[in-house]
Amino acid sequence: MSAPFYKYGMFGDEMSLILAVLIGIGFGFFLERAGFGSARKLVAQFYFTDMAVFKVMFSAIVTALLGLYYLSWMGWVDLSMVFVAPTYWMPQLIGGLVLGFGFIIGGYCPGTSLVAVSTGRLDALAFCGGVFAGIFAYGEAYPWIADFVKSTDMGRVTLDSWLDVPMGAVVFAVVVVAVLGFWGATTVERKLGQQMPGPAE
Repeated sequence: MSAPFYKYGMFGDEMSLILAVLIGIGFGFFLERAGFGSARKLVAQFYFTDMAVFKVMFSAIVTALLGLYYLSWMGWVDLSMVFVAPTYWMPQLIGGLVLGFGFIIGGYCPGTSLVAVSTGRLDALAFCGGVFAGIFAYGEAYPWIADFVKSTDMGRVTLDSWLDVPMGAVVFAVVVVAVLGFWGATTVERKLGQQMPGPAE
């Protein structure tokens, strides 16, 4: 038996949607329990007073990376069947910057804003209104920016193929970066967390 199960026909579209809803609910629950439904906690990373978001996200990346790598090595996951979104580096770079500015200004990313709405936070509700307005504006503007959106196409790119190195080397490098990142983040938040007040709720 090898994953991904959907690609190998072990369940259909209906079950995939059910699983997506259940996983999404679980993901949102754990985000809220980690405190990521609070704009104050989320933007504290930009003040370097609370690096929990950085640590949680990097932990998730490393866990998924190690899990997929070793499951592939054991023959339980076919990595060639795992979906990797195509890379359009220029529009995705600009989109990432826009998302980042929105995160800093609004205090949420799209996912955490929905988590916060579920707990009744009005600031998150206003943020979600901005998200939906942005989606609508993007859809209306798409015919004029379609060429840019599809520009700088690199196709399906992974770090090992892009750098032309073994996947094991990439896994090792990412783990080392994660360890150094955790050490650096902890050091910075200990120093600045005592000197700088966080943003007001």
